[in-house]
Amino acid sequence: MPRQWQISFDNGHQQRYLPDRQAVLTYVLAIGPKAASQRFEVFTEAAPIRLADGSPGGRAFSLVEVIDLAQPGEPDRLRAELAALAGLTAPAAPAAPSAPAAPITQATPATPGTAVARPGPAGRSVAENGPDGGP
Repeated sequence: MPRQWQISFDNGHQQRYLPDRQAVLTYVLAIGPKAASQRFEVFTEAAPIRLADGSPGGRAFSLVEVIDLAQPGEPDRLRAELAALAGLTAPAAPAAPSAPAAPITQATPATPGTAVARPGPAGRSVAENGPDGGP
């Protein structure tokens, strides 16, 4: 089984488990500008913990890197590494910033009874929320 990656951010209040380094870099570059803190701790899965009686005690993760997007050049370094992981060559110059995303608008269903996905509590679509607004 391939080892899993974990990132911790927002001063440890947020964690995500990701399948590989490429997913880690993609996630950090996408979420970093919006996160409360631009510091991400990156861990990889280590050997499982064994209890004194030899039985499995659970998973363990080891810190391998701290990514701080506030450091000059750090986003560009991550983009170059991501491009190399994807089998592409790194761009010679940093890409121009993209235009801000258009605001989310709610469309009216074309057919009565057709669900419309719109953000609800905790960032889930309303269809994913229970009747009280929670899971």
